[in-house]
Amino acid sequence: MKAKHGSLKVNLKKKKKKKKKQSCINLRVSFFKILVAIILKILPKNTINPPRVSVDNTSCSDCTVVKVDSVNKPGILLEVVQILTDLDFIITKAYVSSDGGWFMDVFHVTDQQGKKITDVKTIDYIERVLGPKGHTTDGMKNCPGKRVGVHSFGNHTAIELIGRDRPGLLSEISAVLANLHFNVTVAEVWTHNRRIACVLYVNDDITSGAVDDPNRLSIMEEQLKHILRGCEDDDNVARTSFSMGFTHIDRRLHQMLFADRDYEGGGVTTEVDYPPSFKPKITVERCEEKGYSVVTVRCKDRAKLMFDIVCTLTDMQYVVFHANISSNGPHASQEYFIRHMDGCTLDTEGEKERVVKCLEAAIHRRVSEGLSLELCAKDRCGLLSEVTRILRENGLSVRRAGVSTVGEKAVNVFYVRDAYGNPVDAKTIEALRKEIGHTMMLNVKKDPASTKAAEAETSGWAKTSFFFGNLLEKFLA
Repeated sequence: MKAKHGSLKVNLKKKKKKKKKQSCINLRVSFFKILVAIILKILPKNTINPPRVSVDNTSCSDCTVVKVDSVNKPGILLEVVQILTDLDFIITKAYVSSDGGWFMDVFHVTDQQGKKITDVKTIDYIERVLGPKGHTTDGMKNCPGKRVGVHSFGNHTAIELIGRDRPGLLSEISAVLANLHFNVTVAEVWTHNRRIACVLYVNDDITSGAVDDPNRLSIMEEQLKHILRGCEDDDNVARTSFSMGFTHIDRRLHQMLFADRDYEGGGVTTEVDYPPSFKPKITVERCEEKGYSVVTVRCKDRAKLMFDIVCTLTDMQYVVFHANISSNGPHASQEYFIRHMDGCTLDTEGEKERVVKCLEAAIHRRVSEGLSLELCAKDRCGLLSEVTRILRENGLSVRRAGVSTVGEKAVNVFYVRDAYGNPVDAKTIEALRKEIGHTMMLNVKKDPASTKAAEAETSGWAKTSFFFGNLLEKFLA
């Protein structure tokens, strides 16, 4: 009995010792797990799983294939599409999958002439900004010419304007800035449903630096508000502000018009604003099997279409899990599998109707059928004011505008119609040429969708590429 009792004692001690040892091991494992979790939280995800980017010119005969594999994160699809769009690429096809923790994307892209992307510097830029180094910082900062900065940053002050559009309004805005000795170096102007939204970068005429004087800024703000209000006393009709944060200009314009509820046109939109050929067909259905809402967009294809749709869905707090994008000739078909950020699908008819309206507005904001005027001249304070004054005096209404400065050269593009919204006739263009042709280079481009008759009428006009580079090269030649 004593021997048996002694054996039990020894076994008990061994069990206790073993249990104590196991407890120490468990404690170490728990500590290790906590340590790993802390490290993973502190370190960027890209450090552990860096993005993989490939630019392939061999798989497809007529386009370049850009593949992006990365850890999934909010807004990554918009970030990638934005970078490709800012390079003026045409996205002919795209396949998106980001269900789970990984983001996999394939883009078929060409340049504006429909050719492959073969420039070594451009390919290197794509791999850099979409790769590990590009994702360690905010992707929005990769294209400084396309972002809205804080009230004053670097050599510029950024201004946001929104109000009710009317003929000659851009001319009045630029005249105020010129009179106050502000030089406009970059600007984007959109009009939609009788509303106008502008983002302008200005600097001081003398110092070429950002304007920090609160008195000058206050005077400018007050005068611009007065111009935007026009004859109306309601302060809510127009808003002037100095932009805060870092947001892509095109995205900011979408956000401004969305916040202004321009998608609720109230029946004021005309055929000129919404050409029949650009009338999109948008449906929202439910995918019961996977628990998604499926948004299908079919419309006339155009540059930056995918960006405008993804931007709007993102800003409406929807997450794109899968997407299939394709272009067939002049038409585009885009399909998005989405959920709200809270995981819910679009279940009510009101939600679906709102998404359809907002996407229609996003597509039409950038549509400008008709005539574009491309001007290049030596940059100087008051140049935009002078050009827009001449356009106004010739009875032209600006529907959309882009202003850019490259070195000492200013490049302006204006999409115009007459004051009644009709196409511009050839006589007006010739008068315009005579008035400004001595000091600026002017190119006139007719929209490819225009009728053959209209093209015959304007056969004497110069037909050149829309893009700033071509115009600037001719100016410098």
